Amino acid sequence: MSSQSFSQFDGEMAELLESFIVETNEIYEKLGPDLLLLEKSPTDKELHNRIFRAVHTVKGTSGFLGLDQMTELAHVFEDVLNKIRKGELEVTRHRMDVMFDAFDVLKELLARVESRNTEPMSLEEIIARLVVITTDAGAEAEPVPAAPASVPVHTVSSAVTAVKETDLAAVQENDSSDGKDRQKHPDGPAHPAPTKITESTIRVDVQRLDELMNLVGELVLGRNRLSQINFKMNETMEGNPLVKDLADTSSQVDLITTELQMAVMKTRMVQIAKVFNKLPRLVRDLSRELGKDIELEMFGEETELDKTIIEEINDPLVHILRNAADHGVEMPEERVKKGKAAKGKIIVKADHEGNHIVISIADDGKGIDPDKIKAKAVEKGVITQAQAEDMSKREILNLIFAPGFSTAEKVSAVSGRGVGMDVVKTNITKLKGIVDIESETGQGSTIVIKLPLTLAIIQGLLVQSHGEAFAVPLNSVLEVVRVRKEDIKTVNGFEVITLRDSVLSLARLAQIFSVDSQVQRSDWLYIVVVGLAEERLGIIVDSLVGQREVVIKSLGDYLGTIDGIAGSTILGDGKVIMILDVGQFMAMVKKRVVSRYSYEEIVKDYSA
Repeated sequence: MSSQSFSQFDGEMAELLESFIVETNEIYEKLGPDLLLLEKSPTDKELHNRIFRAVHTVKGTSGFLGLDQMTELAHVFEDVLNKIRKGELEVTRHRMDVMFDAFDVLKELLARVESRNTEPMSLEEIIARLVVITTDAGAEAEPVPAAPASVPVHTVSSAVTAVKETDLAAVQENDSSDGKDRQKHPDGPAHPAPTKITESTIRVDVQRLDELMNLVGELVLGRNRLSQINFKMNETMEGNPLVKDLADTSSQVDLITTELQMAVMKTRMVQIAKVFNKLPRLVRDLSRELGKDIELEMFGEETELDKTIIEEINDPLVHILRNAADHGVEMPEERVKKGKAAKGKIIVKADHEGNHIVISIADDGKGIDPDKIKAKAVEKGVITQAQAEDMSKREILNLIFAPGFSTAEKVSAVSGRGVGMDVVKTNITKLKGIVDIESETGQGSTIVIKLPLTLAIIQGLLVQSHGEAFAVPLNSVLEVVRVRKEDIKTVNGFEVITLRDSVLSLARLAQIFSVDSQVQRSDWLYIVVVGLAEERLGIIVDSLVGQREVVIKSLGDYLGTIDGIAGSTILGDGKVIMILDVGQFMAMVKKRVVSRYSYEEIVKDYSA
C-alpha cells in the first residue's frame, strides 16, 4: 500500500477486494485468540502451524492484490512464526509483545484498506523489532529501534532483505508444499492464485434487512387484526363453515408469520463471540499494565444478539472489565495474604433467558465496600447524609453509576476519572436494558446486564389507566404487585410502597400523561415494577390487559418526539395505543414533569 491507489479496483477486482476484506477480518478474529493461546501453550505444534498459516494467507492474498505494505509486514511476521514452529526460536513474553504489536499494525493496515485510505504507514519500527526477535538476543526486551530517527530506513530495509534471503528457501518450500496453484508477484515471493470456490454465504446491506423487518412488522399487525376478527366471528357465528375456513386460514397465517418473523430476526443475529473475542487481549494487556496476574474465562460465546445491540454492547463490557481488573482484582501479594490464589479470575458469561440475553461479569477480587461508596457519595455531594442512612445495600452499590463518581485513590490510564460506569449506564439505558450489581466485600463482585434480543418487535405488557390502554415493554418489567389503596404512603411529596423491606417510589401513569377520562373506583390497584439500568420505579395502573407482541412504529414527523413515549402500535381490534419509553418516563417522574400533551391528544393526532 505504498502510495496505494484503489482506482484499479473496479468490476471483478472490486469484488475481490471486498472478499479479501471480509476473509481477512475473519482470519484476524481467529488469529487474535490464537496468539493469546500461544502465550499460554508455547510448545503446541498444531497451534504454531495454525498461526503460521493464517499470516501466510494474509501475505499471499494481500500480495496478489498488490497491497505491498501488508505483504511486507506479513512476510517478516511469517518469518518469526516459521522459526518458532521449527523450534529455532523460543516463545517468550517479549517476543509475544512484539508479535501482538505487529498484529495490531496488520489490523490497522486492513482498516485503511476498508476506508480506502491511500496514505502509507510507517512500518520501519515494527519491522525492525520483528527482525530483532528472530535472533537469540531478541528473547528479552531490547532497546526498540526507532526508525527513522535512530535506525535509518536503508538499515531496516537491509535487515529485512537479509531475513528474506536467509529463509527464502524455507518460505518458498512452505509456499509450494500446500498443493495450491501459485503465481509470482513482481516484487516478492510466490503468492497464492485466487481459487474458485462455491460460496455458501452472501453479503446483504443492513438497510435491506431493516426494510424487511419493517415489512414483517406490518405483517404481524395484519396477523393480529385477522386473529381478532376470527375470534369475534367464532363468538357470533359458531358452526358456520366459512367461519371454520377463516379459523384455519388465520391459524396458518399466524404460524407462517411467526416463522417468518423468527427467520428475519435470525438474519440480523450475530454471535456475541464477535465482542467476547476482543476481551482476552484486553485482560492480557491490563494484567501487564497493572502488574497483576488475571485469568479470563468466557462462556456462552455462541449466544446470538441483534446486530445493532452487538455494536453498542462493546463499550459497556470494556468499561466493566477494566474496572474489574483495576478496582476488583487485588495485587498478587495482597491476594496471597488473604488466603486467595495469587492469580485473579474474571468470568464473563452470556445466556438466553426468554426474550432476553443476560451477560454477567464476575471477579473474585475484593468486592465493593458499601460504607466506602456511601462515604464517597456524601463527600462528592451525590447524596446527603440523611439519604445515605436510609439507603439499602443495593441502592448504595448502584451509586457507582452516578456521573463523575469514582472511589479510585488516584487517576490512572486505566480508570479513576469517574466516567466508566456512567458510560455503562448510558449505553445500557439506550438499549432498553437493565444492569444490576451483586457484591460481597472480600469475595468479589458480579455485574449483570439484561438486554432485549431485538428492538424492532417486542413483547409488551398492556395495562389500563383511567380507561386508556398503554403498552409497557416487557423487557423492562421486573414484576407486578397488587396492592390496596391504603398501602400507598407519601414521603416528601412522592407516593411510595414498602416492597420486601425496601422503599419503592411510585408514579401514576394517568397523572403523567394527563388522562382525565373514566376513573377506576376499585379499592385495589396494580403496581408494575419497571427497571432500567440500576433504577427502579413502580407504575400505578388500574388493571392489566395481558401480554402482547407489539410492533414499534414511530410517531411520524407531525408528532415528532414526545417525552415518555417510545412509539405506537396497533392492536388486533384496530385500536392505536402508545408504547411507554421507560427511561424517559423515569426521568419525567424524577423531575416531576407532566407531558405537554394529554394522552388522548397524542392518540387522536397519531390516528389522524
